Parts: sequence; structure tokens; C-alpha cells
Amino acid sequence: MGGVTSSIAAKFAFFPPTPPSYTVVADDSSGGGGGGKLYMPELPRRDDVDVLKLSTRRGNEIVAVHIKHRRATATLLYSHGNAADLGQMYELFVELSNRLRVNLMGYDYSGYGRSSGKPTECNTYADIDAAYNCLREQYGVKDEDLILYGQSVGSGPTVDLASRLPNLRGVVLHSPLLSGMRVLYQVKRTYWFDIYKNIDKIGLVKCPVLIIHGTADEVVDCSHGRQLWDLCKNKYEPLWITGGGHCNLELYPEFIKHLKKFVVSLGKSAKAAATVAANAEPDKTTVSSEAESKNKAPPDTPGTAEDTFELVAAELPPPPQMSRNSLDSRLEKSKKSSKHEKSRMSIDRVDRFIRRKRGLVW
Repeated sequence: MGGVTSSIAAKFAFFPPTPPSYTVVADDSSGGGGGGKLYMPELPRRDDVDVLKLSTRRGNEIVAVHIKHRRATATLLYSHGNAADLGQMYELFVELSNRLRVNLMGYDYSGYGRSSGKPTECNTYADIDAAYNCLREQYGVKDEDLILYGQSVGSGPTVDLASRLPNLRGVVLHSPLLSGMRVLYQVKRTYWFDIYKNIDKIGLVKCPVLIIHGTADEVVDCSHGRQLWDLCKNKYEPLWITGGGHCNLELYPEFIKHLKKFVVSLGKSAKAAATVAANAEPDKTTVSSEAESKNKAPPDTPGTAEDTFELVAAELPPPPQMSRNSLDSRLEKSKKSSKHEKSRMSIDRVDRFIRRKRGLVW
């Protein structure tokens, strides 16, 4: 079954630019014999940009870039659409990092750009996990400081990862899809061979979610974004860009304005939560002399059960990310028989898309 699913995904979802828009080489100026810092000759070299090669759990090696902002308030992990690679996304990444004041990591899926392997749904899940692990281990990024950003088909790996990480700062879904099949056909249920089943996973995302979609999207109808927003547990004010298409939302002034507003609001919420947590500690230990004399433990006792619990809890490591098996079991419990939107395209229009041999730019 997995092979059939992968073939469907490859046929309808993945159109990597050919040839890739960039190459990756090592800087040999230090005489390291090819072991120097990686860079992309086609792009301007910057001291605040790292070019990386990351190994995935499925045996592929993907290319990623990390852009550092000197006064960053958060880190953004960006999963791009299905017809672009890092070379084409680079300028947008730099612009977003500057305008939003965030560190930003973007990566190419397996089979895209100079990443090895083939693009499949399962590979994209392994790809985003590799990028996430790099942020944690190499850059010390905590979930509370991480914002996931998924554009179009990138909403698939983004929602999948977000559904397994309960402590994320936020999620941005840019022209997202309910599922792969729902982009092409009118279906009222999720089939086993469907791909990127965001409709079934979005309810598991606990952090604030911003959805941005164009009302004139000719590829993934705006109804996809609207229904996903309805299913979100932690909604942020969505942005429906009047007249916006599938690949031009960044050109609208309200796009960056609303996105920045979201990022700033997440930062304020994080600061407020940290302040509450900091102020809560003294309150636990500040006790009036009268209450202290009444509740004072015997000299030889280690303290109350509540004190012991707090000490143990403080020493516990942060909760691990949810395993994929655990996610699958939760998905089975969370499936609903809610109505789904009507497809924007008839079967005939889809067939014309396929006959033209033009890639659907998700």
C-alpha cells in the first residue's frame, strides 16, 4: 500500500525544478581538502548564512540553509511548495528573516535541488524531522521558540510535525491543502491512498495557527484554507487575501503585515508565560509566619508530598515529541464524519491539467 501511495504522491504532488537552481561546494580556501564551509556559488555569500547537508532517517541527504538574525525573537522552519528549490526561495527567506526578525531554516525535500533520493510523502516527513533535529541539536532551538511554516504542499510535513509537538510557539499555513486527493477530486472521506491528510491531523495541533490563503487561488481552492481554519483548536485571525492566487501572496502588502503581527503576538504570549512562571516560584515559597508555623514539617521529614512532587517535576526532562505510532492511534480516534468542501475543479478540468503535462504547483 505504501508503494501505491508514494506513486500517487510522485505523480500529482512533486515537480522539482530541473535542473536545480543551485550547486553546493565546499570552501577550500583554508586548504582543508574539501572539508571547508559549504556555500552556494550562485547566491551571494553571507556570514550569517549556513549551508548544511543533513542525513534523514530514511537514508537520504538533504540540503538546508540557516539564516541568522542578530536580534532574532524566534526561529522559523520553512517547508516550501512543490515546484521550487532552495535557490529559488533564498531571496524570500532572507526577506522574511529581516522583516520578521527571526532566524530561518529552509530545506529541500529529498529529490529536490541537491538533496539525494526521491520525493515521496514519507520522505518529506523524514526531511522535516531532520531539519527540526538540526535546529534542536546544532542551534539549541527550543520548541517554545519555534514557528513552523508550510507553503502549499509544505503544509503536509508542517502539520504532521506540528501534530507531534505540543509546545511549539506557532504554525503558519500558506495556501494549505486539506489533502492531496481533495485538491483534485470531490471526496467526502479520507481514503487510505490519500496523501498529506491535513484534514485529519490539524485538530491535533495545540499551538496557535495562522492560515493565509488567496480567494482566487486557481490550484488549491480557498475553501481548503477555510475548512482547516474551522478545524483548528487554537485559531489565530486568518488572512484571506482578496484576489490572491496560489503563487503571488507575498506580493500583497497585507501578507507581510499580518504575518509580522502574528509573530509579534506569539512573542508577547511567550514573554507573558515566562513572566507568570517566574512570578509563580516566589509565591510557592513565600508563606506567612503563622501559616509556616502551622504547616511546618517535623525536623527529620523531607518535606510535604507536594514539595517532593514539585522537586521531582522540576528535574524531569522536557516531554519527548510524540512518536509516529502514537500519532497514528490518535488520528484513528479523532476522525470525524464532518462535511467536506466541494472541489473547485471538475474531473474534466483535472484531466486537462494532466494531459497538458504541466505540474500542479502546490
